[in-house]
Amino acid sequence: MSKSLKLFGAATLGVAGVMVVAVNFADRNIAGMPAEPQLLGALPAPEPVETAEAPQGLLVGAAQAATSAGDGKFGLGRTALPEEVAAWDHDISPDGTGLPVGAGSVEDGEMLFEDNCASCHGSFAEGVGNWPKLAGGDGTLNHADPLKTVGSFWPYLSTVYDYVHRSMPFGNAQILSDDEVYAITAYILYSNDLVDDEFVLSNENFTEVEMPNSEGFIVDDRAETEYPQWRADPCMEACKDEVEITMRATVLDVTPDQAGSEAEPAATEAAAAPAEDAAPAAAEPETAEAAPAEPAVQEAAFDPDLAAEGEKVFNKCKACHQVGEGASNRTGPELNGIVGREVAAAEGFKYSDAMMEHGGTWTPEELRAFLANPRQDLKGTRMAFAGLRKDEDLDAVIEYLKSFP
Repeated sequence: MSKSLKLFGAATLGVAGVMVVAVNFADRNIAGMPAEPQLLGALPAPEPVETAEAPQGLLVGAAQAATSAGDGKFGLGRTALPEEVAAWDHDISPDGTGLPVGAGSVEDGEMLFEDNCASCHGSFAEGVGNWPKLAGGDGTLNHADPLKTVGSFWPYLSTVYDYVHRSMPFGNAQILSDDEVYAITAYILYSNDLVDDEFVLSNENFTEVEMPNSEGFIVDDRAETEYPQWRADPCMEACKDEVEITMRATVLDVTPDQAGSEAEPAATEAAAAPAEDAAPAAAEPETAEAAPAEPAVQEAAFDPDLAAEGEKVFNKCKACHQVGEGASNRTGPELNGIVGREVAAAEGFKYSDAMMEHGGTWTPEELRAFLANPRQDLKGTRMAFAGLRKDEDLDAVIEYLKSFP
């Protein structure tokens, strides 16, 4: 037994001796930390790191290290050059600060919008699918489901310019020149009926454009009025003497009424009935007195001045429709002779099922109802246009269409 203990003790001493030699050898062959560590690249050498300033156990993230580079605490990065700051400093203030020199017209903006924006926002800024609507929503902010667009909600035009300039078009941001951003901003204003079709937006008249909802915002004073209420120690028990139900949830029934859905075809049939009744009367033998009466009524009814105004309104329609000599079907059918023409009668154009089933004739009254709100007037129409909101625009464009028999 004593012999085994002697062997074990000798082995233990041998291992301990080897470990001492190994540690001494390793200490002598470890490279020391350089006094002035260098970053890769041609950056100037930072000041020596003062490790005493950093709290022990603190892990410094890359972002914190970068922002602290200027004071030399971590030895990372450098101060940004003026030209590097300028490359990212695109913000535009409501008072016009930051606006670049430039100008753009509604006319140019329409083409630019069609090429760069319409695939998501629609040709008339009415939105496609779930992409944002940029136009419309006037008077809806007090509704249960308000439509918040540039025209109905945004308080500052500078937000439009800044966002388009910085982030659009989607997936290919900042390819637009300053003049092109002015033009697109002008077209968005035009789509919201805030400027006319001859308007030119520039850095000189930018702040003169007043947005409809500019007074619809208040200063956020929650830090003073609300934060103290819920940042204090919360009540955890017996907070109220009694609990009282003050209101109950309301069930919103959004399913269309059966009576209403059946009434729509009935109304359509009723509207079409007079036209069918009138057909035999028109086929009766013509008399000398009746023949000249019809042209006289049409000539008296046509208003060339109103039609001239309608030509300007029709600029909103040109992206999809043509009129006049050589007009052809495009995204929408050609509209020569549309006033008085049968519905879905343009040769060679593929209409939606809803339009094919509509039937009847495009009377001025029918056109007016449809152009005011196409999707509401005819469920299932493929026409993406949001509609003309002004009565005078509806009258004018219908009068203009009358000039193309």
